[in-house]
Parts: sequence; C-alpha cells; structure tokens
Amino acid sequence: MKPSETPITFIGLGLMGVPMVNNLLKAGFTVTGFDLNAEVAEKFSGQQNFKFSKTPTEAVSDASVTIFMLPDSSIIDGVLWGRAGQEGIATHLKKGSYLLDMSSASPVSSRDNNQKLKELGIKYLDAPVSGGVKKAIDATLSIIVGGLAEDYEKTYALLEFMGKSITHVGAAGAAHAVKALNNYISAAGLIAVSESLIAAEKFGLDTHVVNKVFNASTGKNNTTENKVENFMLNEAFNSGFSLALMSKDVQIALKFIKDMECYSDLAQQCVKTSEEANQSLGKGADHTAVFKYVKSFQ
Repeated sequence: MKPSETPITFIGLGLMGVPMVNNLLKAGFTVTGFDLNAEVAEKFSGQQNFKFSKTPTEAVSDASVTIFMLPDSSIIDGVLWGRAGQEGIATHLKKGSYLLDMSSASPVSSRDNNQKLKELGIKYLDAPVSGGVKKAIDATLSIIVGGLAEDYEKTYALLEFMGKSITHVGAAGAAHAVKALNNYISAAGLIAVSESLIAAEKFGLDTHVVNKVFNASTGKNNTTENKVENFMLNEAFNSGFSLALMSKDVQIALKFIKDMECYSDLAQQCVKTSEEANQSLGKGADHTAVFKYVKSFQ
C-alpha cells in the first residue's frame, strides 16, 4: 500500500491512536480522523495531511483503509452498526476497502463482524497491538493479525509504519483472542510481582535488589523488566495504560477461556483483583498502581 494512493480513516484518537496517526502522517499517508473528543484535533494542528471529521460516517467516505482504536466491542459495534441516535458506518464503507480493528475486543464479536462486513464487500482484519504508548510513539508496537492471509499480506506494509513485530495468527477473531490471553498473562504477572515485592519488603529486604534477582532468574517477566523500577517502586504509576483498560482486558480473556470450557480459576481471581483495585483507586488510575492497591493491605 503506497501512502500517496491509500487514504486512511482513523477512528479513536486516544493515548494510543494519536501517536499511531502521527507515524502514518510521517510516512506520507493522508489521514482523516474522528473521536468523540473534538479537542484532540488540536494535537494535529499544522499537519497538512490530517483532517478531522465531525462524524464517523463522514470520516470514512473516501477511505481505502479504516482503522479502529476503540475501548471495547460494544463501542466498536455501535460505530459499525449504529445505536440510538447514531448511524453506523458499515454501509458507508467503500466496497473493496479494508477495516483494521486495532482495538482490544471480544474474539467472538470480531468474528461476527467479519462475516457481516464480508457480505457488504469489506475486507476485515483484527489487528490489536501490544507495547503501550511508548512503543506507539516510536512505531515499535507488536501487532497481532487475524483474517485472510491475502489481506494480511496486502496490509503488511501499512502495519510496518506502526509496529515492529507483526504476526498473522489465523482467521478473523484469532488476533483478538491472542491479545486477550496475552494481556491476561501480563496482568497476572503484574499482580504476582506486586504481591511478591510487598512480602519481600515486609520481611526487611531491599525490593530493588529483589527485583534484580527476579530479572536474573526464572521469575523475570514484563513487569520485572519494564515496570517495577520505572513506575512502581518510585510510585510514579504513570506508564500510560489505565487500570480500567487492564480490568476490561482480563474480563475479555476470562470470558474467552470460559467460552472454550477451560479451567479458569486463576483468570477469575485476576479479574476479581483488577476490578477491586480499579474501584478502590478510582477513575484514571494507572495499571501499575495495582502495586499501591496490594500494598494497602500490608
């Protein structure tokens, strides 16, 4: 996909969406954006190849590729198919165009959307990302892709402007399944590390040294490597990924595991802890603040 020949619509200009759009603009794409928060358009002031639309249906009128970066499946479905007082964009998408859902969403819902869009002549890929705001900024996101292999191959060059590791994992919905399971594993690791460091501190150990040992041993994970020193022990709690989103992600994973009729005891506890921490810490809490929540029981 050549930037000069591929007009893009990007719906969902939040913490992740804004830097992803910036990378597409740097690559030479023309991007039309939409977000319920119209003030976000100011972040692109001076960008000649960016236009902000007042409605999502207006935004997609000329798009060869439409990208979603939205909070959850209920919102995705509302944007696609409409809801009270709002028309859906599905029938306004150009036949033969691509819809890339880069949100975190229900695998079952994604599979259903793929079938409905296929009947309208729209090519669907679920392409959720991992890596957070930092990797969105420097275009090194890990992107997981589900959908037809031929559609994956045709959009690969576009995805390369936003991510570094791009992996096709199967049919439509498969990527959202893998993303949900990945986020569950990450959340479980965060909770386990939080519990472990607080126990070590209560025993009188230096938690910086303890985490160093974890990183040289089999307990090493994303939290010990990237979060403990940068956001947790210094009580910064500002990684850029919210606790509310983590809680949502583990709920998606739990439902998927249950739908597959698999053992889910640890996933259920992870959902319970995430929900309780989110309610306790309040709106806007960073997911690394789970450490603060767990510490409150000391």
